[in-house]
Amino acid sequence: MNKKTFELYNKIFSSDPDIVVKGPGRINLMGEHTEACNGFVLSAAINKAEYIALGKREDREIHLFSEEYNTSIVENLDTIKPSKGWTAYILGVIDQFQKNGIIIDGFNLVIKNNLPIGSGVSSSSAVECAVAFAINHLFNLQLNRKKLAQLSHKAEQDFIGLQCGITDQFSSMYSKKDHVIKLDCRTLDFTYYPLPMNNYKLVLLDTQVKHVRALSENIARKAQCDLGVKLISKKYKSVKSLRDTTLTQIEECLLHNDIVYKRCKFIVEEIERLNLACIYLSVHDIISFGKKMNASHDGLKKLYEVSCAELDFLVAKAQTLQGVTGARMMGCGFGGCTINLVETDAIDDMINQCTDAYKKEMRIDLKSYIMDIDDGTHLML
Repeated sequence: MNKKTFELYNKIFSSDPDIVVKGPGRINLMGEHTEACNGFVLSAAINKAEYIALGKREDREIHLFSEEYNTSIVENLDTIKPSKGWTAYILGVIDQFQKNGIIIDGFNLVIKNNLPIGSGVSSSSAVECAVAFAINHLFNLQLNRKKLAQLSHKAEQDFIGLQCGITDQFSSMYSKKDHVIKLDCRTLDFTYYPLPMNNYKLVLLDTQVKHVRALSENIARKAQCDLGVKLISKKYKSVKSLRDTTLTQIEECLLHNDIVYKRCKFIVEEIERLNLACIYLSVHDIISFGKKMNASHDGLKKLYEVSCAELDFLVAKAQTLQGVTGARMMGCGFGGCTINLVETDAIDDMINQCTDAYKKEMRIDLKSYIMDIDDGTHLML
């Protein structure tokens, strides 16, 4: 892919690029939905990525080309404004550099994608991080990875208008091959835990169901969690978020409100599960780690209620199959993918059985993606 990206740049601009950068997608293994409550997320970059090649220009123009859309765009650094479509993720990052008083010059850019779009592996963050990383190196700005992740995150919030957390950008920027990142969403402190991929792979099973309800439903759940914090903090003044509370306090203060109780219980239990899962990884107990993945889905289904029939069917099916260590829904919910930790020798059988069963039950053709855990955003050239 590095060579192909190099050759694409040469074809479009009739010269060689100065640099080629790989911006990987990411997956979440645990901690789904806790970010908004100052929790922890266990995530990693994958070996599917957005590749970009850049070369300097002698003017104030930026010339962009997407192979996926077979489209060229020309913009001027002095007149960048919010836009829609594939260029927005690139222009948003440039906009953030300039708003931070960082001077850059014109450049040519091509982008080549091998991420499965719409499968919940955050192609947008992959683009943003790759562009930020590339600009940093092209103009020798000497910004660290944390600052680049923050610039990329701010671009998504301000330019794209998506009020998301920073986990996606942080994971894409900081990941390490055969490790997962435990990210503290309050402080941005992080720790690596080993998850070697020599005997296992991550398999995403795409329900082909879109997240039509996800945004509004997740906004409602955040409000329910905030209400829970408000009610608990009336008695326990030190509680500022669900990160600060305990199951005992939830039982004591929220039992009268069934919905709020369930939402808050899930968040606190998920944080607890994630912490235990990290202990299992540190002693190479992959089986116990997988059981925590299974329990995570159970909580997402019954307490946080962001799953759907298609996700539940695939998770239940996968959990019955030999060689599947753990299975759960991934992402915002109401569709999308399940993530499965599967022994390498069992992958083909697992995919075949799930595909056949899903087609028979749901009348939908299943898509599957096999992935490794890889390094974060980095130079290829």
